[in-house]
Amino acid sequence: MKKIALLILVLISNIQLTNASEINGELIELAKVYRNFMFRNSATDYAFEKLEKINSSELQKTVAFIKETITTNNNLTTEKFLILPDEETLYQIYIIRRINWNLREEKPKDNDKLILELRNKNVPRYELIDSYYSMLFSGIGNKNQPFDLSEVDFRIDNYDLKNDTEKGIFFLKTMQFCGTTIWGYMNVVKPPNYKKALQYINNYPKFNGQQYYQYLDFGFEDFEMEIEKDKGIESYKHYYINKYYQTLLYHMMCLNQKKKYKKQRENLLLGSILKEKNYYKYSKNKETLESFFRTMKMD
Repeated sequence: MKKIALLILVLISNIQLTNASEINGELIELAKVYRNFMFRNSATDYAFEKLEKINSSELQKTVAFIKETITTNNNLTTEKFLILPDEETLYQIYIIRRINWNLREEKPKDNDKLILELRNKNVPRYELIDSYYSMLFSGIGNKNQPFDLSEVDFRIDNYDLKNDTEKGIFFLKTMQFCGTTIWGYMNVVKPPNYKKALQYINNYPKFNGQQYYQYLDFGFEDFEMEIEKDKGIESYKHYYINKYYQTLLYHMMCLNQKKKYKKQRENLLLGSILKEKNYYKYSKNKETLESFFRTMKMD
């Protein structure tokens, strides 16, 4: 009887190992497809056929997400994808992203060993959420041209985000993506192309029915993670709120170019965290922000 029980345990263990090996192979295949078509390359019929052949029930949500990220004119701004998936799907997508990075290395690690390393790492939920929305907004930006989210209204309470920190991650990741659309016009071309930058800003999405700059919920709990490769862990709020302040300042600079934007300037300054002195510590442009604070009487 003991021998039979032992044999059953061995068989179950072997089945589990085989299943895990198959899933790992499919995660690697997903990462390769993602790598090849995540930017401007149009996904081929053959690429979509490869995705269709991934039949593991555990991976179907992940397959659907990866398929959408490589699809031109995709639906990533719909609630189907904005709603946070379950923890296992988040982990799978995180692993795919890391394999993608690994494949870009001059001397990549063995992907199976990388997956095992990541599975044993116990990645914090906040980091998984950051990874998910990074890939989602990359997919929106790379595959939906020209940039225009002016008709999009992100209803943050609808996305199964558990607390204010998770909602803050969503907002800051959205605005990091939006900020990249104007960075070149403000920093690369000389002089800055304020007109073009403002056109992009006018195509930014709304949040809960309000203009992007009216989002004020930044009192959430901070955490640390490695945000930029090889730079160690750092404060999430320091990194991303600084980026957000930069976008607000660029917006103000654009509006300062013409007198006709006086009302818009007032709305931006008084309706955003440009007036919130408590958050200036997160910005690398603290002196500029404090100059606004000194020259205006705040309520």
